[in-house]
Amino acid sequence: MSDRRRRGRAGKVILGVAAVAAVGAAAAAGLGLPQTGSQAEAPKSSGPPKTATVSRQTLVDTQNEDGKLGHGDSRTLTGRGAGTLTEVPAAGTTIQRGQALYRSDNAPVVLLYGALPSYRNLAVGDEGPDVRQLEENLAALGYTGFTVDDTYSSSTASAVRKWQGDLGLTKTGTVEAARIVYAVGAVRVDERKAEPGDPSGGAILAYTSTTPVVTVDLDTSDQRLAKSGTAVTVKLPDGRSATAKISAVQTIIQPAQGNEPAKTKYRVTIVPDDVKAFDGLDQMTVTVTFTAGKRENVLAVPVQALLALAEGGYGVQVVEGGTTKVVAVELGLFAAGKVEITGAGISAGTVVGMPA
Repeated sequence: MSDRRRRGRAGKVILGVAAVAAVGAAAAAGLGLPQTGSQAEAPKSSGPPKTATVSRQTLVDTQNEDGKLGHGDSRTLTGRGAGTLTEVPAAGTTIQRGQALYRSDNAPVVLLYGALPSYRNLAVGDEGPDVRQLEENLAALGYTGFTVDDTYSSSTASAVRKWQGDLGLTKTGTVEAARIVYAVGAVRVDERKAEPGDPSGGAILAYTSTTPVVTVDLDTSDQRLAKSGTAVTVKLPDGRSATAKISAVQTIIQPAQGNEPAKTKYRVTIVPDDVKAFDGLDQMTVTVTFTAGKRENVLAVPVQALLALAEGGYGVQVVEGGTTKVVAVELGLFAAGKVEITGAGISAGTVVGMPA
């Protein structure tokens, strides 16, 4: 029987697995699909050179990437007032709300918590979200006698005078913008950039979050991995593993360098479920296992068993006794060299052909 008659009889043309890489789905890229020449349905008298069995199992799409364990991005603090530095904390020092970040002319510049920067002096009669932010911090530090709102009242000024007295400052009841630095939480001094005796108006120190984090830069092709809130596993250099979650995803554009064009990356920040798991660890490379997808109790075959069909889509060559036939299938999750499939007559234990 001619090849043309056999193709008509089968109703399908098998284009070969090389077409899978060209046509098929970004999910199939890089999964090791073999490349073969064209082939038609095998004659009844001969079976495929190799076979595999459809299995029912759980598929988990995982990927390992190198990450850097540290304390996140560093931020430089620049002094805004005139004067001379009299105290700069050492690298590794943790500074919390109400404590001095540094001292200028022996007066403290204080850390408070908040998202708004300190951008103006505050006095009685001023209104706005920065007033509320200041009052929230005063209340958190234990000062009372005022209402936390958007208005800087005389009661607010009274609380400020008490606060200034405790800091050893002149009790003016007015807050100087240069006296406060706001951060979202406690900070860790990453590097001293100035020493006592230097002018107060330059770069003084660099600081980071106090929470140990892992950062991973992913290619844009790995976008499926970069989902905030997703659980990951971090393997430490000593062999221990820690569970963690993606806390933030940021798009980073790396500038062109020499002959290398600019690149876009996804910078993923990962925080441990238990911060004690990273105690004493800093500035080291770790392995992060991302889980992009999971499918339980599904039918799966090796990716190499897929055949691209002339009319579109994919099929597998079902082997029954001494005969074979091509059955169209729908594809699901790709993972660990296997792919989820569904199709008419496909069940656990079905034997399928593998390309030579």
